[in-house]
Formats: sequence, C-alpha cells, structure tokens
Amino acid sequence: MAALPMVTFLALIWLYIEEQPAEKISNHAWYTFWYVVPTLPMFLAFPFLFDQIGFWWALASCSLITVTCFVIFAFVVKQFGIDLL
Repeated sequence: MAALPMVTFLALIWLYIEEQPAEKISNHAWYTFWYVVPTLPMFLAFPFLFDQIGFWWALASCSLITVTCFVIFAFVVKQFGIDLL
C-alpha cells in the first residue's frame, strides 16, 4: 500500500518539474483516486484465490475481477458526472 502513494507523489513531482499545466497535475491526482477504488477487491480476493488455485490462476482471476469492477464502477460513477472511460 505504500507504493501507490509514493509513486503518485513522485509522478506529481515529475509533472511539476516538467512544467506541466496545473490542470494536468490536478487531474492526475483526481483520477488516481478513482482508478484505485475498483482495484481494492482484488487485494481481498488474491490471498483466498492463491490458496485455492495457485499463483498464476489467482493473478489471472484477480485481473478479471479488477476489469469487471472497473467497468461496473465506471458505469456507477458516470451517474454522478465522473467520466472514467
């Protein structure tokens, strides 16, 4: 969990150093939040699936879970004016 905030923090610094517009930097932080939410079920499912079906099948299953959650999540938040697709 420490990696995401650190990578995001470094990406924001990099965008700033590259003199990107403030809107682009803000959008990066905004969309990082919204793209993280649908990945959370994967972190809950992986330990269980890993014990049941092994590493590679658990990883593939979690990828499918993440994509499914993202599509559903994007549809739901679109109802509130947040466009992720």
